[in-house]
Amino acid sequence: MIATGEEDLVARVNEITSGKGARIVFDPIGGTILESLAAAAAVKGTVFEYGALAPEPTPYPLFTALAKGLTIRGYTLFELTPDPVFPKAKQYVFDHLASGAFKPIIDKVFPFAELVDAHRYMESNAQVGKIVVRL
Repeated sequence: MIATGEEDLVARVNEITSGKGARIVFDPIGGTILESLAAAAAVKGTVFEYGALAPEPTPYPLFTALAKGLTIRGYTLFELTPDPVFPKAKQYVFDHLASGAFKPIIDKVFPFAELVDAHRYMESNAQVGKIVVRL
């Protein structure tokens, strides 16, 4: 994990990859971080943008994309839903959750009145498993 608020993303990725860059990048945030993610990507790498949580616009890193031959694409779950296998896969997961064969890991449960605390806990990245807010 790279704490982007505490360390240089591009430098750290280059250190981890021996200067090659990340071949595949998944970004659920968007916004200006895309420029750093593109810089940290490998030549001919792929960046998947699958979320839009950033409050600011997401500028396209044109020069980096051209120089590296990057593929930067949006992705949503809805690309899979028309596939005839998707309903069967969804039912498989639901059935196994209902039977207890799949057991989600719950890290911590917060009452709704402590929603702010739950969000702070999520931002801390201290959890292992899901954070639940009970209504």
